[in-house]
Amino acid sequence: MVHNSCRFLLVAIAITAFVGDSRAANILGLFPSLSPSHLIIQMSAAKVLAEKGHNVTVVTVLKPVVTHKNITLILVPLTKEEAQQMSDTIGAMSKSDNSNMILSLIRMSGQMDFMFTKMAEALRDDRVRDLYLNRDNKFDLVLSGYFMNDFQLGFARKVNAPVIVVATIPPNQLLNPLIGNPLEVAYVPAINDSAEKGKAMTFRQRLTGYTKSLFFGIFTFLTDRRNRNLYKDVFGDDPTMPEYSEMIKNTSMIFFASHAASEGPIRPNVPAAIEIGGIQIKDTPDPLPQNMADFLGNATDGAILLSLGSNVQGSHLKPETVVKMFNVLSKLKQRVIWKWEDLEKTPGKSDNILYSKWLPQDDILAHPNIKLFINHAGKGGITEAQYHGKAMLSLPVFGDQPGNADGMVKKGFGLTLSLLKLEEKPFREAILEILSNSEYSQKVASFSSLYRDRPMTARESVVYWSEYVIRYHGAAHLQSPLVYMNCIAANNIDVYLLFAVILALIILLLKALVKFIIRKLFLKSKKEKRH
Repeated sequence: MVHNSCRFLLVAIAITAFVGDSRAANILGLFPSLSPSHLIIQMSAAKVLAEKGHNVTVVTVLKPVVTHKNITLILVPLTKEEAQQMSDTIGAMSKSDNSNMILSLIRMSGQMDFMFTKMAEALRDDRVRDLYLNRDNKFDLVLSGYFMNDFQLGFARKVNAPVIVVATIPPNQLLNPLIGNPLEVAYVPAINDSAEKGKAMTFRQRLTGYTKSLFFGIFTFLTDRRNRNLYKDVFGDDPTMPEYSEMIKNTSMIFFASHAASEGPIRPNVPAAIEIGGIQIKDTPDPLPQNMADFLGNATDGAILLSLGSNVQGSHLKPETVVKMFNVLSKLKQRVIWKWEDLEKTPGKSDNILYSKWLPQDDILAHPNIKLFINHAGKGGITEAQYHGKAMLSLPVFGDQPGNADGMVKKGFGLTLSLLKLEEKPFREAILEILSNSEYSQKVASFSSLYRDRPMTARESVVYWSEYVIRYHGAAHLQSPLVYMNCIAANNIDVYLLFAVILALIILLLKALVKFIIRKLFLKSKKEKRH
């Protein structure tokens, strides 16, 4: 009888624990970025939580291609005029020389004003404001999609919930201050780059890295100023809201789309920095559309995937550049899937080229017949190619893409060329070099194994740490003291200054003492001579 009672009690405790652990949380995703590639990563994180049974509400400007039945979507779409303005902005940026990432970012800061204004407008939409005005709405967690839009972190304060930032980039100078992640410019470059394995950074590398960090600081200052103004525009009517610099200190965690153990650079990260690189990649690829499956299945000489991302369209490229690309690709024995938006006006007709407005990129890269991925060096695309072990030819356009391309080349996964200055001969030679030299595919295939080898998958990390933040109401115990320290305190400049003052006083006292002793000895000597 006692034995049965104990068994019943244990079962009851187990059921209670299970019910408590599996409680569905209400999660709000703020993903108003105008970049479709960013939205894919952010929605992938939201989808994982929805699959776990949580109730997820997402605010977005673009219609997402990744979704789930447990996700309630609040779409604040672009008007026709805004869509055209967005296209014009991307077109202007793609026609500029963006080989220098820092100068490119500073120049882009002015060109992207429209994007930030639209993100702020999305948060002022009546349906979005109702999320905090309606007291019946309760949220346990806010996921804030990052696009240099720290001002929207104030929304988490409005709904009284902890916030996790979902970033599509690795830890860097823009994001580190939110969680007190150390900068460490002596061996962690400001741009996506790293020292060679088993070697320290040279003086020249450290000097270059420090200089880039200073310029990056200018871009950070401009970004911070814009965020302060937008924070005031969106939340300025509420006197209970904290000052901007205080508000951003409430960031619980950041999900970074990176994996430092394989990608580098090796650097210290605080516990609130969680890496979820590859979150958008499926464990098992979905079946391809029939036309693509047949096209790739019959590619006896292999196939090439060409996609310049979701932002840059064919119409943004110079017509002569498109002609040069077609002339090279149409003469290859390999089949080519080319992402092209206007199917009524393609670059040209060729039996070995299949054009498509939209591509299931991850699923295509998983196909064994894909031998080369020609891309724009976006972080998402490079991540998918690394995961599936595909060699690359990168044609970077703007933003972090030149740095991503250089990092990919240094690892031996492929080559890079300037899209702005693309010519037929080097384009053809680069393609043939990658296809004929197995070293590229072997190196990226070897890296693929390293990239996948983790104690927790990206999906498991998102679920565990999101629920962790919910369980501990923001997990304030993980927050670094660096969040609350200014530049002087964080770098011990005041301590060094105190030591310098003490040392100076000691030197002055010693100097005075030596003078006093010399004077005494001199006077004594004079007296002795007199006697």
